[in-house]
Amino acid sequence: MKDLRKNDAKSPSVNRDVDAFLRQVAATPSVKAAGKPGRLLFAMDATASREPTWDRACDLQGQMFEETATLGGLDVQLAWYRGFREFHASPWVRKATDLLAQMTGVRCLGGRTQIGRVLDHAIAETKRERINALVLVGDCMEEDIDDVCHRAGQLGLLGVPAFVFQEGRDPVAETAFRQIAQLTRGAWCPFDHNSAQQLRELLRAVAVFAAGGRRALADHSKRHGGLALRLTHQIGN
Repeated sequence: MKDLRKNDAKSPSVNRDVDAFLRQVAATPSVKAAGKPGRLLFAMDATASREPTWDRACDLQGQMFEETATLGGLDVQLAWYRGFREFHASPWVRKATDLLAQMTGVRCLGGRTQIGRVLDHAIAETKRERINALVLVGDCMEEDIDDVCHRAGQLGLLGVPAFVFQEGRDPVAETAFRQIAQLTRGAWCPFDHNSAQQLRELLRAVAVFAAGGRRALADHSKRHGGLALRLTHQIGN
């Protein structure tokens, strides 16, 4: 299993970050309507700096669907921002091929972050029909942090946890992303270009959580071990 950095033995802080992320996922309450698929909003920064990671996410996104079919399925909506105040949200889909088709049609374009709009969109969507989780992938934050955190707090009041994956360790972004996770009772975790396998496992774990809650995560870990098994151990503690 690859870790978030090339040499895990030399990166104890990364292990602590991942362990903290898994503990937070384990402690996050999940509310899902019986008989309905889970709903996950998958939001990504599509500004110019994100193009390599966008391509990587296209390769990884199918993992979110693999383990959720037996849990009633998973509906995913792709949201992204780029350019000059450009924000888009796709229709909800239930197949990896449909999400991949949407993602491969997007081209990254320089612009400022619009994390506040992502949170506003998540609030509006969950008021229409409950969202079980928000996944946000980004590397920077160029907005007023108090304003963004206020919106995150509103999302938290609606019971939607945000799971924030940060590429790199920009300190301003880290502060904002950690607070978004805290205010929504979600989790934050960093990654880099060496951590595709670990990001895959974490995305899969969040998808299983969105589709079936903590019990589904425990069952998932029995089959796959790795990060999921570490998560189950933390649930049991």
